[in-house]
Amino acid sequence: MKKYIPYIITLLSVLVPAGGGLLAQNAQNRTTPTEHVRKIMRYTVEGNDTIYVETLPAAKIYDRLPRQKGKEWRKYYRLVHNFSKVYPYALVARKIVERADSTIATDGLRGMKREKYINGIQNELFDAFETPMRNMTISQGALLMRLIDREVGKSSYSIIKDYKSGIAAGFWQGIAKLFGTDLKAPYNPEGVDRETEELVAMWEKGEFEGLYYSLFWEWPKIPEIPSKYR
Repeated sequence: MKKYIPYIITLLSVLVPAGGGLLAQNAQNRTTPTEHVRKIMRYTVEGNDTIYVETLPAAKIYDRLPRQKGKEWRKYYRLVHNFSKVYPYALVARKIVERADSTIATDGLRGMKREKYINGIQNELFDAFETPMRNMTISQGALLMRLIDREVGKSSYSIIKDYKSGIAAGFWQGIAKLFGTDLKAPYNPEGVDRETEELVAMWEKGEFEGLYYSLFWEWPKIPEIPSKYR
């Protein structure tokens, strides 16, 4: 039972979508690899030839690094490994909240209709993600909580309190405390979550897999997310 408690907390946080407009009010401005800005490419004309001009970002090349020893290195290896397992689910959580916000606001869902809609999303997500989340470790569940806060813009405690109840939030906060997790703690990209934020930046630039390979001498096994949630 001890092993499954963090997964229950994780599921509660991921599976309770926010109400209309809350994402816009709480989430920070962020970009992901799937968000593109349309622009016109520059070009020059030389005779009958049209030459398109673009400045490409510098590419990083990672080589296999010798395994490092020490407590800090072990902690970093574990963070990189766990990040590869859970960050895709944090991105799913963000998309689900965006979709829920849009649907609730557009359709003007209130009362029982809103509750029925949210319950439908919960059942859908349980079917799709319950099995992989049950295979997460305690540390992976805790990291996922932090990343959900980053992507959604609200702590897990706030999500549960707003869309379940204060009593439920207090109960799960107590359980989380037993396993060294604080559902109220905000994501801090310049403090305790600095290294995690660096991994997010590498992910968005397409550099994370190279980093992973340099550390573990193998490519990361990124969870395969159903296309409807990407």
